[in-house]
Amino acid sequence: MIIVTGGAGFIGSNIVKTLNAQGRTDIIVVDDLSDGKKFYNLSDCDIADYLDKDDFLARVQCDDGILDEVEVVFHEGACSSTTEWDGKFMMANNYEYSKVLLHACLLKRIPFLYASSASVYGGSDVFEEQREHEKPLNVYGYSKWQFDQYVRSIQHTFNSQVVGFRYFNVYGPREQHKGSMASVAYHFSQQIQDNGICRLFGGTDGYADGEQRRDFVAVSDVVKVNLWFWQNPQHSGIFNLGTGRCQSFNDVADAVLAWFAARDVTGRKEYMPFPEHLKGAYQSFTEANISALRAVGYADDFATVEQGVNAYMDWLHG
Repeated sequence: MIIVTGGAGFIGSNIVKTLNAQGRTDIIVVDDLSDGKKFYNLSDCDIADYLDKDDFLARVQCDDGILDEVEVVFHEGACSSTTEWDGKFMMANNYEYSKVLLHACLLKRIPFLYASSASVYGGSDVFEEQREHEKPLNVYGYSKWQFDQYVRSIQHTFNSQVVGFRYFNVYGPREQHKGSMASVAYHFSQQIQDNGICRLFGGTDGYADGEQRRDFVAVSDVVKVNLWFWQNPQHSGIFNLGTGRCQSFNDVADAVLAWFAARDVTGRKEYMPFPEHLKGAYQSFTEANISALRAVGYADDFATVEQGVNAYMDWLHG
């Protein structure tokens, strides 16, 4: 049996779908479907059972056997909104919940692969898995960073695999439910359909219009890395999960525009003034240092923006 928390969400549902493609349907999905629209992400997936997050947590805490036959836990469940400032809610949902599940997995020696975030770097311009480079700018980033710190503080006691993945800018299928938190590739696609214009931020922090740069990573690559670690249980730790290569927001817009142009749909870019409220709280540059990931033996190439966006548009409009 496999458990995927956040299994109706973006990355979780892609893990479920890929496991299905590998012949696995003995999957328990754990999520909170207060936002019922997320069910679409599971409507083409085959699973053994669905559990509400609160019910699952209660069962884990009373140790009723829910984890007894489990091979691995992919812990993707979290509040991922970087604009949510209810710290009490964020810490309960992202930090305490993760601690309970971590200890339950350690007790039963179940591999525990969890979602961290590149937001832990926040105000830093160096993206290495080192304490001195970690400067979260919002309470979401803090909740993820604090759990990483907790894992580090007890890792000397581990007798089973624990891996944290610091996801950079993930994009791809099954993210529509995220609304404003969906990727720019998704939003650019919607904008071209609506009025033929991709809207980008103007220049800031010394970057020209649309030239702010991020490490954009396809969700298919994120899933591959998760499954690789599961198949290589000798490796534990906290790892950046990006491509190791930054590209500009212009590159993303150009890739989306090129996909539509190949189908005789014309569009263009338009730049809007950089929002005042984001100045000083915006990452104009991210680029994962993936040397630690490479050092443990993950050797596959990562899709470029051009490759990944093209495949995503095929899926989105297929």
